[in-house]
Amino acid sequence: MAGTYSQIYIQYVFTVKGRRNLLEKTWRQEVFKYMAGIIKAKDQKSIIVNGTADHVHVFVGLKPSMSISDLIRDIKNNSSKFINEQGWVNGKFSWQEGYGVFSYAHSQIENVYQYILKQEEHHRRKTFRDEYLDFLQKFDVEYDEKYLFDWLD
Repeated sequence: MAGTYSQIYIQYVFTVKGRRNLLEKTWRQEVFKYMAGIIKAKDQKSIIVNGTADHVHVFVGLKPSMSISDLIRDIKNNSSKFINEQGWVNGKFSWQEGYGVFSYAHSQIENVYQYILKQEEHHRRKTFRDEYLDFLQKFDVEYDEKYLFDWLD
């Protein structure tokens, strides 16, 4: 019987609940590595996980057997549990509801990788709000402003 072979490239964008700057630089990379481990444990391909103190970009190669929503649910649930178990924040850490998800062609992998890699530098020039609204417009995603993330900037 013939096998099914494919690779779908997806970027997720999600934020800390309340858009609070809780992802401290001292332990942020450990959380991103943990997220990459969740992706690998789900038999998906982690390309890069990076972000800033208040939001994360996750770029994955997704197999069609995994739903987009199931993977992000597992990443967010397991990583918030991990952060809480480490005691890195006062009170209970959680991610804000919802996420953005955007698809890419194989030819775009390097550009998306570099963009995500340089998040700190990028956000010295552009707010998260502007970045996220640009994604929605670039990908022609219809949205209702009242259901978007909490904006601090």
